[in-house]
Amino acid sequence: MSIIDINCDMGESFGAYKLGTDEEILKYITSANIACGFHAGDPATMRKTVKLALDHEVGIGVHPGLPDLAGFGRRNIDISPQEAYEMVVYQIGSLWGFVKAEGGTIQHVKPHGALYNMAAVNRELSEAIAEAVYKVNPELILFGLAGSELVSAGEKIGLQTASEVFADRTYQQDRTLTSRKLPHAVITDDDAAVAQVIRMAKEGKVMTQQDVDVDIKADTVCIHGDGAHALSFAKKIRQTLEDSGISVRKIGESI
Repeated sequence: MSIIDINCDMGESFGAYKLGTDEEILKYITSANIACGFHAGDPATMRKTVKLALDHEVGIGVHPGLPDLAGFGRRNIDISPQEAYEMVVYQIGSLWGFVKAEGGTIQHVKPHGALYNMAAVNRELSEAIAEAVYKVNPELILFGLAGSELVSAGEKIGLQTASEVFADRTYQQDRTLTSRKLPHAVITDDDAAVAQVIRMAKEGKVMTQQDVDVDIKADTVCIHGDGAHALSFAKKIRQTLEDSGISVRKIGESI
């Protein structure tokens, strides 16, 4: 039987600005990536989201991003590997405090947005992020784009890694995600997105924008919590995966 984790980016509200339907989506996912105040989130939101994740017995992950609230962490910033290391250590520490205070544990680390995509193709940056995770806690699982430099860096340093795939994003032939600046980067049809996930989970294949099938490893699938139909999609993908004979479990139980 195929096994997969469903993760979602959460805790991305900030101050008076509310984003996502975290409490409802938590019913359908198995791992939550919680923002730590750099690209989104604030202390109150972090605490609330940690408590909600614990209440739903969902695996808790640190979601470190670039210091870019205005751009939601999706704009590339020319940071050095040392800066990446320090940002990740800092953000792990900030969420760890809330998780510890609520009696929980952190399961994984998944970089956000531009930091994630930069690390996917930049070896030095990915090694700095992997080192940050390893030095804070070598038991943490590092999430990275399937086939990326980040997954390789995690494996090299001795971390458990999870190869991540995306339901609502299209792929290039080199297994990178299509840039959001380009047409057809996001899949808006729920049926098409679900079909892509089922195929990645069961066959280990994905059709790229170049109409070429490539191999892909799917340990965990991301649902974007800020999407317009995120809640209905979360319900649909969970149900369809289970109906297709794919066991949905949090990442710590599935690798």
